Amino acid sequence: MIRVYTQIQQGKNWLQKYQGRQPIFSCILGFTDTGLIPGISAAGATPQDRQYTCLADVEFLYNGLQPQPQYPLPPLNAGASPVLITKAIIDALNIPLYLFNAGLTHKPTVPTIDLGGSPARCLTSGNALDMATVQHLLEVGSYWGEKLADEAKDRYLILGECVVGGTTTALAVLLGLGIAAVGKVNSSHPECNHSQKLAVVRQGLQVAGFNSALPLSQPLKLIAAVGDPMQIVVAAMAMAASLKVGVMLAGGTQMLAVYGLMQALAKQLFLPWQPENIVVGTTRWVAEDPTGDTVGLAQEIGCVPLMATQLSFSESCYPQLQAYERGYVKEGVGCGGSAIAAHLYRDWNQTQLLKAVEDLFAPFIFRRC
Repeated sequence: MIRVYTQIQQGKNWLQKYQGRQPIFSCILGFTDTGLIPGISAAGATPQDRQYTCLADVEFLYNGLQPQPQYPLPPLNAGASPVLITKAIIDALNIPLYLFNAGLTHKPTVPTIDLGGSPARCLTSGNALDMATVQHLLEVGSYWGEKLADEAKDRYLILGECVVGGTTTALAVLLGLGIAAVGKVNSSHPECNHSQKLAVVRQGLQVAGFNSALPLSQPLKLIAAVGDPMQIVVAAMAMAASLKVGVMLAGGTQMLAVYGLMQALAKQLFLPWQPENIVVGTTRWVAEDPTGDTVGLAQEIGCVPLMATQLSFSESCYPQLQAYERGYVKEGVGCGGSAIAAHLYRDWNQTQLLKAVEDLFAPFIFRRC
């Protein structure tokens, strides 16, 4: 139920080490105005919907199904929010949950740890975040990475994310780091909108003055120019935590960009980390997306073990879940990493995992229809 796609032996060693161990799950929440560009993301049918996607996801992740949520899960063109997968697994396995607000436009309705960040401006501005904010998030991310590692002890951390438009800021960071990512990233659309992403990214990098001759030397300036608040927090958390425990970056393109950022932070700012303790965990819908090249992107970054749950919704009785098999949604809110944790911790198979998700999904559909 788990396939390792790159750095295979390192990935298998990591899986063997944490077999049977319960993780701690942390979800880092952020917002970028990039997600409001028409058509840039399918994580919400309209730009208006996408303003509240993260707030709705975190409310559901914490509370589960409620009769009158303040932020209902937004309608999608097809599919259902990946938070349903994550919630089903976290509840069934009683996984400890931490929620971090790295920079949202509105205060969440559930308890979160406020990191004192801010939402990002659109990356086309070339001025997405203030440098002081980036530096602060780097420091506070390192603090929480060490703190969570102390709590995890001989277990491991799952670091998930919820940032609408995050695959576009990921592309911006990857290209700014000098990584050949054109045509390789994923999206929540069934067919990745590569041309649109590349156009806005090139605009932002040009305005900010980044070019192929400047990449790795200024990673913090790069995040300030075209990044989002989640990226620097997760990078700092993972690097600090990796000195003591295993870390799974739960996501696809976005977490591969974070891994590339960590390499730059280690090289240019001499931040300590243990890369052999870090893996990227996602879904096969991302890893095998025919409209992107996730495996090729991981190979371009180098030395990163990429693995994915082999969870399938092809036999689901719900069309909203079957839509994943047609390329919709694919990933988000750490759902791939959560599924990997279910395989590792309780040796769940396809039938058990599908049942857990459908059991959570059934009353949701009943109430929404």
